[in-house]
Amino acid sequence: MDYIKHLRSMVGREKVIMVVAGSFVFDDENRVLMQQRSDNGKWGFPGGFMELGENVQETARREVYEETGLRLGNLELFGIYSGPEYDKTFPNGDQVSLVQISFTCTVYTGELIQHNEESLCNKFFRLNNLPDDIFDEHKVFLKDLLSREERPIVK
Repeated sequence: MDYIKHLRSMVGREKVIMVVAGSFVFDDENRVLMQQRSDNGKWGFPGGFMELGENVQETARREVYEETGLRLGNLELFGIYSGPEYDKTFPNGDQVSLVQISFTCTVYTGELIQHNEESLCNKFFRLNNLPDDIFDEHKVFLKDLLSREERPIVK
């Protein structure tokens, strides 16, 4: 059974802690992979919710593969984001307090899927030429990615 559906069947729309993991994937030209999301049309970084039985690296790898077709190699911890500023209420009323874990990856295999059910478009971008319409919740990750702050970042 889908973990989120199972959890919601027990707690309804009440706030629950959910873990999200994803990765900044860089190609050999130091361009970062971004996904134009099918749910809102905005650009963001691939990732998603942890399922039961996974560790955070497995979650990041699975989500990136499902959304982009790329199989990730070595992951380096980029940052951990948590706290009330990462709380969210989804359009259906489900409330979550997110713990978001981001990795970086420069080694991957597979062919980049241009679009699928979750992605309108997947594309590598130069850091100085990113799309304008970035998903609001990913702007903090982007700011940290572009900063010279020491990593891993814990917020």
